[in-house]
Amino acid sequence: MTKRLLIRTWGCQMNVYDSERMAEVLAPLGFGPTEAPEEADMVILNTCHIREKAAEKLFSELGRLRLVKEERRQAGRDMVLAVAGCVAQAEGAEIAARAPYVDIVMGPQTIHRLPEMVARASRAGGLVLDTDFPEESKFDHLPEARTQQGVTAFLTVQEGCDKFCSFCVVPYTRGAETSRPAAAVLAEARRLVEAGAREITLLGQNVNAYHGEGVGGLSGLVRALAEIPGLARIRYTTSHPRDMGDDLIAAHRDIPQLMPMLHLPVQSGSDRVLQAMNRGHTADEYRRLVDRLREARPDLALTSDFIVGHPGETDADHEATMQLVRDIGFAGAFSFKYSARPGTPASRAPLQVAEAVKDARLAELQALLAEQQRGFNAARVGQEFDVLVTGPGRHPGQIAGRSPWLQAVHAEGPQGLEGSIIRMQAVSATANSLTCVLKDSAKPLPEQHAA
Repeated sequence: MTKRLLIRTWGCQMNVYDSERMAEVLAPLGFGPTEAPEEADMVILNTCHIREKAAEKLFSELGRLRLVKEERRQAGRDMVLAVAGCVAQAEGAEIAARAPYVDIVMGPQTIHRLPEMVARASRAGGLVLDTDFPEESKFDHLPEARTQQGVTAFLTVQEGCDKFCSFCVVPYTRGAETSRPAAAVLAEARRLVEAGAREITLLGQNVNAYHGEGVGGLSGLVRALAEIPGLARIRYTTSHPRDMGDDLIAAHRDIPQLMPMLHLPVQSGSDRVLQAMNRGHTADEYRRLVDRLREARPDLALTSDFIVGHPGETDADHEATMQLVRDIGFAGAFSFKYSARPGTPASRAPLQVAEAVKDARLAELQALLAEQQRGFNAARVGQEFDVLVTGPGRHPGQIAGRSPWLQAVHAEGPQGLEGSIIRMQAVSATANSLTCVLKDSAKPLPEQHAA
């Protein structure tokens, strides 16, 4: 490798996946990884528009990189500076105006055109702006090879969203719902398994709306993936309650490789707020859906997303959310204050909630969610379950892994067991991890293993 590439990734797992693919399409141009900006011939900031003040954080980072870029230029070494992802898609013109030293601004659907953009930026100079939604799928043009490191992997199967929740910018930055053909997904999954992956997480902005050619819905895809020899665990994220059909619930009951952990965002426990959010479901419909899922898979653990302070939210609405959390019980959750996203309906809505009120509501909600997460982890103490070993632990003589419920696990054990699935018993718990002891020796790696 003669050039150095630094990719900084913010946001969801889909951005992590996209960053991996960007590195892969640039590898034939001679780019290898670096973590040091001053060594980088190219820096890509892969952005997320979901988090609060995303644009401000981007411009702050660009300001620091501008100095590095100038120092390299004075030393006779060029740096290509690129902004990718959802902020680039939504605010490309502002990036061009406020940061004219940026060379490339590209949306998340244009990764396959990145080598061409680099060539144009390097040869002609000036800004290369590509935030179109191309008619052809980027997946049709990305290389087949995947660089697999470790025993877990992400695999994007669906992108975009047609739900148009009032607070969300995804339909405007990722576009309409599209699904990859099942044959392409299965082929990539087989390559990942051949490269050492034992657990694959299927990704999509609205993954359970998957309708790829060849298997139909997500349940059919999961069933097909479960037939791949060596693939021990399957997960998927992120789901929408409106697309959790009977067939997918049955898959949780029938397919042992499908892990008993489901991220199912509800956002609010108030029907009035849910309607204002355009979520398309009520709080009780969500409760009944959870009941059906738990009936199908009694050991299923749930995580969720919550937004407090959506425009018009009252104290009674907030209490309805608190009650829903008490009723259901979550193993974990992401919770945020409402933050206006330009161009979304909620950003123009009246009755915006005061920041101090949002702060207080978020603190109360997060305290309850943290209590539930600690309780869920504590309830695992004394239980036996299979752990996927992901590598060495932090301390000598330790191994690290994942429980079926995605908890971090560490235990005393021999090294070199990456990819093995070992029966363990939890002996203590913290808010974020479990300490376990081995119950038996490492299980062999069968062609199919029910984790």
